Amino acid sequence: MPRLYLDLPLASGAALSLPEDAARHVQVLRLQPGDALTVFDGRGGEYAATVTHMGKRTVEIAVGDHTVVERESPLEIILVQAIAAAERMDYAIQKATELGVTRIVPVNSAYTQGRMAGERAEKRRAHWQGVAAAACEQSGRTRVPDIALVQDLPTLLATPPSVELKLLLSPRGTATLATLPTKATGIALLVGPEGGLSPDEEASAIAAGWTGLALGPRVLRTETAGATLIALLQARYGDF
Repeated sequence: MPRLYLDLPLASGAALSLPEDAARHVQVLRLQPGDALTVFDGRGGEYAATVTHMGKRTVEIAVGDHTVVERESPLEIILVQAIAAAERMDYAIQKATELGVTRIVPVNSAYTQGRMAGERAEKRRAHWQGVAAAACEQSGRTRVPDIALVQDLPTLLATPPSVELKLLLSPRGTATLATLPTKATGIALLVGPEGGLSPDEEASAIAAGWTGLALGPRVLRTETAGATLIALLQARYGDF
């Protein structure tokens, strides 16, 4: 059954005219009046819904019963992703969301191509939030991970996430999966852009309490490194 994220409060019995993007999505799916779908607002749980009207540009639905559904991992994972090229960044966010990441923090780093700030950063953040929402629709999640404001890496290192483990992915890392603690409930991952983090950035991160972690002898692309480690951590500490 189609699943649709709606960025507005939902309630059983409500009749809604869908926002433009959501209406377009329903039209692309070729749903018709009377067809069923599932809607969720990112606050937990989901609702049965029925299409009641299909216009050229408008779609209306009736919201039905609420179902308590919780598909979040017990492991809190924060992905600090250095900004990469557009398609690679989208892929990293999509896969991290599908795998159960809690929060994503985009950062500018030394090797970031096209540093982001101001209005441009806000537009990209809104786009990335949409990528995460679409990944939740596909994966069955009912809570959409937050995409933080874009910040510079030194700022992030000065105010690190409050979690038990802070892991820096690096081919030069001295830690491995085998050397990590046996238990953890909160982990932050720092992934560099194309070309990785600079030596100075890695040194600063380690000085700030991050642990350099290597994932074997092969170098992974920025868009696959985070997803690979998230999957491994979910298997070790989470719900895989």
